[in-house]
Parts: sequence; C-alpha cells; structure tokens
Amino acid sequence: MSRGPRAAAARRDWGREEDGCSILHVDMDAFFASVELARRPQLRGLPVIVGGAQRGVVLAATYEARAFGVHSAMPMTAALRMCPQAVVVPPDHTAYRDVSQGVMRILHDVTALVEQVSVDEAFLDVAGARRRLGPPTTIAAEIRRRVHAEFGITCSVGIAANKFVAKLASGHAKPDGVLLVPRAATLDFLRVLPVGALWGVGERTEAALARWGIRTVAELADSDVATVQRAVGKVAGAHLFDLSWGRDPRPVQPHREEKSIGAEETFAEDVADLGVVQAKVLELADRCATRLRHKELVARTVTVKVRTSDFRTLTRSRTLTTPSDVGRELYLVARELVAGADLGGLPVRLVGVRAEGLEPAAATVRQPTLEEAVAEPTPDRRDAERVMDEVRARFGAAAIRTGVHSSDPEARSTTTFVPADLS
Repeated sequence: MSRGPRAAAARRDWGREEDGCSILHVDMDAFFASVELARRPQLRGLPVIVGGAQRGVVLAATYEARAFGVHSAMPMTAALRMCPQAVVVPPDHTAYRDVSQGVMRILHDVTALVEQVSVDEAFLDVAGARRRLGPPTTIAAEIRRRVHAEFGITCSVGIAANKFVAKLASGHAKPDGVLLVPRAATLDFLRVLPVGALWGVGERTEAALARWGIRTVAELADSDVATVQRAVGKVAGAHLFDLSWGRDPRPVQPHREEKSIGAEETFAEDVADLGVVQAKVLELADRCATRLRHKELVARTVTVKVRTSDFRTLTRSRTLTTPSDVGRELYLVARELVAGADLGGLPVRLVGVRAEGLEPAAATVRQPTLEEAVAEPTPDRRDAERVMDEVRARFGAAAIRTGVHSSDPEARSTTTFVPADLS
C-alpha cells in the first residue's frame, strides 16, 4: 500500500539497465476495491468505497473515488461528503484473504525469496530466478499477467537495487504499471522526491525538517548529517540521511516474525454502556487468543484502543506477568485498561485489542498464578479454549463463542460458552 507523497518528475523512464536490480516490490492496486470490482464488474468505472455504510473508516477506494479526495483510513462520513455518489461496498475479508494467498502463491512460483509485508504487497529477490525466467522486467510482466488472469485485479511493480527504492518505484508506477530504477539512476530518482516520500517521515517529522529548510530529498542529502540529527534526533536523522543517499542494506527476509496480533471493531452506533463495550472487548480478546494458538504463539503485552465519538483515540498497554494465549487472561487485562481510560464522558465509537511482544509458545515456561496454585483442581482454561478451537474448525467460527453475564456488574469477567445453531 504505497501511500507516501509522489512526484510527477519521478514517473519517467530512468533507463533500461537491469544489472544489479534484483529487488521487486509488488503492490496490489486498491486491493480490497479491486477484488470487489472483479466480483462486481458492473461497478467498473464508478467511484467505489469499501467500508461500513455510515460508520467506521474507508478501507479502500477505487481511483475514481480517490479523484474526489477519498483515501483509506478516512472516516466514512467524510468520504461520503466528498463523494456522495460513491457506491459503498461492505468488506469481505475472507475473499481478500483468499485472493491474497493466491497472489502470494504466484510470487512463490517465481522465487523462494518472498517477503510478504502486508495482505497486498511483498518484496522479492529475483537474482536467482533470472537464468530461469529472464530479466527483472520480464519477471514483473509475467507476475502482473498472472495476477490479472487468475484474479481479475492489477498490481504495480517497482524494480531497484534495494527494498527502499523498489517500494518507492512501485508507488510511482501506480496504477497497473512497472517502474525500473537502475542502480546508476538511484540518486537522480531520489533527488526529485519530496522529503515526505522517505520511510519514517510523517507530518511531524516533515514539519521538523521544514523548519531547517529541508523539504526535498535532495535538500536532505545535501545537508550535513549533524543538521538532520538536530532536526529529528540522532538515530532518526542518521537513518533518513542514509535513505536520502539510497542506502538500504536490508535483505529480503522470507520468514518475517509476526510482531502483534489484533482485532478491532467499530460499533454501528456510539455506545455509552461500558458493559456493552466490555462484552465486545471479550469477543476481540477471544479472537486474538484464537489466532495466537493457531500460530503457536503467546503474548507478553496486551494493548487496547478506544476511539470516542469525537474521534479521539486512546491506547493503553500492560505487560502480563506470564506470556499467554488464553482469551480470558487477555480479556481481564484489556477490560481493566478500558475501564481505566479517561473517555471524558463520551460514548465509544471503536474498541480494539492487540496482543504484542509475541514469542513461541513452546519456548515459554508458564508459571501458575497464586490463585491457581491454591485453588481446587479444575479443567485447564487453555484446554477448554483449545476445544473451542476444534469446534470452530469443524463447524465454523460462529459455532461457539464466549459471553459475559450481564445481570451482575461484578460478574462481567465471567465467560460462558454459547453454542450456536449447528443444524
């Protein structure tokens, strides 16, 4: 998802020399929206927005909708004010996941060196595939052909000597294009870009650099590194200075460690009842725990996100005494974090739970709590939740779920299993 600022001057032919340019960045074009258009070809050419009808945020928008200023992460109400004629399509994450997996299979047919960085983008190192498949531009053309033929969507590909420049190139190739930046043209390509195109430069960093007269990559590269460090800090300054000179030694890493697992949901209407919010927190914690167990991971930290009706977002975190993959344990911490957040008396628009500090479950020694040590023997909670995993795997995700007792405020942390209709 290439969202950084672009420069018209960068969208040109930088040369045809491909030696030393073995890194590809493949990025689907308006991925969620493109999948929906492939399923609903009658919507092609229309401004289409993927997201909730009136609530939540824009997940994706076609280029026709983007022409009106609509972009991802924008509140849906604002998007519809900008483009009232837009067709709003509810998201189908199962379909997006299936297409994503199919695209990644195509990329793995090219090389084993594939680093998936999100649901719709990946880096490839095709140095070892050139003898079999041809030069990088030929490989990029074949990837784009197969993706379109098999899934009816388009992708853009950047080709360069390293990951940083390849990602910038794919962004400037959009939509449905290829941009090769030869090694010898790297600096010339970078110097036409605004400084906001660099990784790590958001609005605040961009403003901090502007105060020192640095508004383009060329101006950053021509500055003294000490000046850049005074503007944005020692570590960030050195990093940005290296990027401005095209330095990025990171290899393509086929196996990326997952850093966090989370789930969030926007309510259909703003919710003032804390009990309703906590019930949703329980559901989200259960979803996080299920994914942790599926990936055989445990989490050291629980983080909650709460967005109030005025779009103010609060995040709170707490480190667990013992890493866990148990939904109830994640929920109890998340519930306290939500209860302790200062919402200013406002109702809640969105709530999220995230498990962070992940590590392999097999390498974690679980210490029983004092409460568990002195309690009468009972069935292990983790075992019970694993049984729930088996039921869901057989009958579907909705077959069994956790619940809360709402009659007694003190009993809200109690979870129950609520079997769904399995007929």
